[in-house]
Amino acid sequence: MPADALRHYLLALQFFTRIPVTGALADWAGFTPARLRAAAGHFPGIGWIVAAVAGAAYAAAGALWGGGPMVPLAAAVACCVASVLLTGAFHEDGLADACDGLGGSAPAERALDIMKDSRIGAYGALALVLALAAKLALLAVTGGHGTAAVLAALAGGHVFSRFLPLWLVRSLPHVGDTARSKSKPLAERIDRRALVTAGLWCLPPLLLLLACQGVVWTVAGLACAGLALWWLRRVFLRRLGGFTGDCLGAAQQVCEIAFYAGTAAALR
Repeated sequence: MPADALRHYLLALQFFTRIPVTGALADWAGFTPARLRAAAGHFPGIGWIVAAVAGAAYAAAGALWGGGPMVPLAAAVACCVASVLLTGAFHEDGLADACDGLGGSAPAERALDIMKDSRIGAYGALALVLALAAKLALLAVTGGHGTAAVLAALAGGHVFSRFLPLWLVRSLPHVGDTARSKSKPLAERIDRRALVTAGLWCLPPLLLLLACQGVVWTVAGLACAGLALWWLRRVFLRRLGGFTGDCLGAAQQVCEIAFYAGTAAALR
């Protein structure tokens, strides 16, 4: 990996996980808004790490508890806990804030104010509960077909759900308090080069899933995730006139769940 690409990847790792990038390594990576914009192309690469950790937790839990009808569900819990600990619930926080802002019928300006509030409301709490329940249920259903199916779903879900929201940044304007937003460096523009880099990160998992699970399984997951993104884009554009950083977190979560739903249905 070239030095600049490695710097960009380290910035993405620092921004989206709790993996420590500190000291001399952080100084070498050298945060700048331009580099963070370039780091957007490496977001699917962060999905590789999250999928690996979550998959390892699932496999370890399954091996520890042995056979039984409830083991896939228990292993799914371990898997989700591992991913939340690794990311610091970064995207889940965005999902809760976005649902609080958009859950009612507030106009755009008021919705944006609600999304900035660090307190969680009824819509945000419900979104978190339902999102976690959906992940657990879908991973448990997939686990009934074997550990390999779950590992494949995790790889696809975590990688592709970090690629698809980049199209929101590419196609919608950033709205809200841009000056204080964590996503400010991303708000200006994601160029074609970053999208190509993100697509390259997705290519190995795509080929692996096609080889291991087949075309129908892979297409089902991608189609459901793509439809979820299309729906979210319409909602964000209609209600807010664009996207915020919380919208990107919500999109990652919804696309991940949609991918699991498609692949679980295809396993029938």
